[in-house]
Amino acid sequence: MTEVEEIDVNYPANTVFELSQSLKNRVYYAARDGMPLTLYALLSEKSNRDALEVLNQQVMEDDGQKCTPLIVAARHGHEKVVVMLISKFKPDIEQEGTVKFDGYVIEGASALWCAAGAGHLDVVKTLVKAGANVNHPTKTNSTPLRAACFDGRLDIVMYLTEHGADIHIANKYNNTCLMIAAYKGHLDVVSFLLEKGANPDEKAHCGATALHFAAECGHVAIVKELLEYGATITKNENGMSPLIAAAERTRADVVEYLVTRPEVSRKEKIEALELLGASFANDKDNYCLDLAYQYLHRTMEMRYSDPEDLILKELARPVAAYENWVECQTLEELEGIQRNQNALHMESLSIRERILGTHNPEVPHPVIFRGAVFADNARFDRCIELWLHALRLRQQNKVTVAKDLLRFAQVFSQMIHVGVDLTFSHVEDVLAACVLELERNKEKIANPSSKDDVEQIMEEMESNITTVLYILVIITKLMKFCTKKEEFRVHQLVFRLNQLQLKMRDGQTLLHLCVNAETPVDDFHTNDVCKFPCATTSKLLIQCGADVNAMDQNRNTPLHIIVSYQKPISDFLTLHSIIMELTEAGAHMDTVNMQGETPFQAATTGVAEIILRTQTKLSLKCMAAKAVKTYNLTYQGQVPQSLESFIELHGPGVQQG
Repeated sequence: MTEVEEIDVNYPANTVFELSQSLKNRVYYAARDGMPLTLYALLSEKSNRDALEVLNQQVMEDDGQKCTPLIVAARHGHEKVVVMLISKFKPDIEQEGTVKFDGYVIEGASALWCAAGAGHLDVVKTLVKAGANVNHPTKTNSTPLRAACFDGRLDIVMYLTEHGADIHIANKYNNTCLMIAAYKGHLDVVSFLLEKGANPDEKAHCGATALHFAAECGHVAIVKELLEYGATITKNENGMSPLIAAAERTRADVVEYLVTRPEVSRKEKIEALELLGASFANDKDNYCLDLAYQYLHRTMEMRYSDPEDLILKELARPVAAYENWVECQTLEELEGIQRNQNALHMESLSIRERILGTHNPEVPHPVIFRGAVFADNARFDRCIELWLHALRLRQQNKVTVAKDLLRFAQVFSQMIHVGVDLTFSHVEDVLAACVLELERNKEKIANPSSKDDVEQIMEEMESNITTVLYILVIITKLMKFCTKKEEFRVHQLVFRLNQLQLKMRDGQTLLHLCVNAETPVDDFHTNDVCKFPCATTSKLLIQCGADVNAMDQNRNTPLHIIVSYQKPISDFLTLHSIIMELTEAGAHMDTVNMQGETPFQAATTGVAEIILRTQTKLSLKCMAAKAVKTYNLTYQGQVPQSLESFIELHGPGVQQG
């Protein structure tokens, strides 16, 4: 009889479970902490079957990592533990776990992947000799070789390659080992992979090659190495060459080298150096206006250096957010703004947009940075104009804008809090952008493409739902000063919003959130202005078609939520106003939640009860529906479909068949 069987005889089942869990945890932490003797002592008295059962189970750590004892030992480089486990107990060497590396969560990582990624050559050798699959991929198709390339461990890269690792396997983004080594700046690994036949012209799904990754990260030695191995200068999906990518990222060394290459035309050299200067003028990490001017001056000279072949700017239409700035076209014009910082900033933003194009996702970043600088100097008008331009560019290119929208809620709240006048049309524009983004979120969730991460889109949508609620609160504070036309346009937008029937994961609608004191509020300025429950915003939502009888996952309607408000005296007007708005709009007084409570029964204060009593108007239709639910009468298929949902409001009941 095994020890487990003996326990089964003498202990209740829950005690057996607790003991087995305790053993599993002790084994796991002994492996994690590099204690082979303790580990052996814990396992040696078990049968082979019981020992393997423990070793092949995963343990979840507090930080979200979830792996077996072998994986965690390999992750931490405990060679003696790995050797002992493999030689004495032979656990499943290809078991997968979830680990964290450099802030990334890696799902489907094998013990070999972890050892390679953490740089433990001895453990890598032990696992390979034991028969580990050298090409075992993670969920994103990252191999142990790729993990070693990321970390720059040439010794591990060479060993794995010598033992059958395929240097050509790319991850799910078609990002190769060569690309990741080039991106991380590991010249020796890049050289080795090129010698072994890695293709320098392989493209990731975004159209970038290893040359793009090296150039944008400023690794000039790797750029030279790739070109020596025949890498060609191509463009990614945004039309950016490695030269333009380097210029946009202010990688001056790379730009200066690439403009000497014979395959780069004179016009390409001018535009790259001009973009480099323009980027120095609006880069938050590498801001330098002197360098910006030097490069702009140099390129203006280059444009006119050959009288027989002048290269003039092809100017785009002026952008309102850039103060309708018209770019300098001569050396004299440029020298005239040398001491004018704002002029140089606007000149540079215009240059970036002209060269990169409005479709390029890199264009908005410096625009947002320049807007933030204006906000820090209390020039909120200029900040908002720039941020709105960046927002339009991003939405035009269908790039996610959740952070941008929240940024507007924050700055609008800051302006209201410090007493700066807000332009109504600016808030209206952001509200329109919120509605558009939520429409796109909902469409993507309903019809996801193969590239869409539905869970991530759901997170974005929830963020956008809370942000649009903040924007609604803000706009209600301005509507008493707006025109009838402006009010009509806002009502149209809110109607569109309500038509989407948006819900959080817990089933709360915008109206639920608006009447709920527990609704979270962003704490960067927004909480100075946005407070919940909010009567004026609730009224706006209800006026524009919000469903007052919508239920969350606990079958609570907005009326259930507001009657539990804990400030019935100090904030009586809010409580009274919201209850009145809801009931007058048709909120059912006898709707039953999951606890079997009507709003009256759910009320936590006498004040709420009194307000509800004044509104009690129980119709014959409601009484009939309640009787159907109370006596569990069959009704589905027996009454018009329009009545089925009405009956459902009056109690959870059981599924009718």
